[in-house]
Amino acid sequence: MGDEVRYDGGHKRLPFATDALAQHFDFIRVCPEQAIGLGVPRPTIRLVGDPEAPRLQRSNDPSVDITEQMQVFARDTASQLTHISGYILCAKSPSCGMERVPVVAEEGGGLGKVGVGIYARELMEALPLLPVEENGRLNDVRLRENFVLRVVAYARWQALMADGLSTHGLQEFHRRHKFLLLAHNQQIYRELGPLVANPDNLEAAAEEYIHRFMLALKRPASTKNHTNTLMHIQGFFKNHLDSDDRAQLTQVIKDYASGLLPLLVPLEMLALFLKKYHIDYLLDQYYFEPYPRNLKLRLGL
Repeated sequence: MGDEVRYDGGHKRLPFATDALAQHFDFIRVCPEQAIGLGVPRPTIRLVGDPEAPRLQRSNDPSVDITEQMQVFARDTASQLTHISGYILCAKSPSCGMERVPVVAEEGGGLGKVGVGIYARELMEALPLLPVEENGRLNDVRLRENFVLRVVAYARWQALMADGLSTHGLQEFHRRHKFLLLAHNQQIYRELGPLVANPDNLEAAAEEYIHRFMLALKRPASTKNHTNTLMHIQGFFKNHLDSDDRAQLTQVIKDYASGLLPLLVPLEMLALFLKKYHIDYLLDQYYFEPYPRNLKLRLGL
């Protein structure tokens, strides 16, 4: 967010967060190092030992070990953040890195980028459904799009739970996300339909549902899956389009599948037909508007 809290007194401002996401989301700033009493500037810290259970120590003085302090702060913080819908972590940080954090052996030799930050590990274990991404990885257009898609979808789930879970509410949530699921994971898409059709235990079904749902969305949708989804949606127009429009739509989808057109072209074409023919089942599908349009996240897909 541009706060000068790095060990050297600098910052890691992410314009995508401060300039784009801030138009739609409220941010909660967390600096674990400052929270446990480390100042700015401060001596550097590093992960030491077993990559699966490393210690967090001062780089120039291994006797200064803050592992337990960081773990306690992470657990306490996670318990207070159950209302948030996503988390952006700082890459390579021994506290906040979600992957590929450098770890050194007890003797001092490097073990490679094989660790997870102490704070990040505790956070992700405590809140397994929470969409999490690193600032650096958000420069990748597909990862960026996928992260925001998951954040907004999870926020809708949180709103559903806040309003009070019902069988109808669960079924409507699933219905409106069907094509998003189809584009991300066809196997889970097929599994979730029967799960919500007539649940014997609504709470248990909802818990299983959201775990599978978030797992399905975690991997960015492939061109192949988007193509299958677009063709599936095209079938809803078979009784409305004349032969020329049908042929043009088919060609546009094929051109997208071949890499000749971006995803937005067939989506915009389908949206025009949807506006014209008002096919009820498609009108409120989140596949067409999965997040605020002005974020422009589908421009590079």
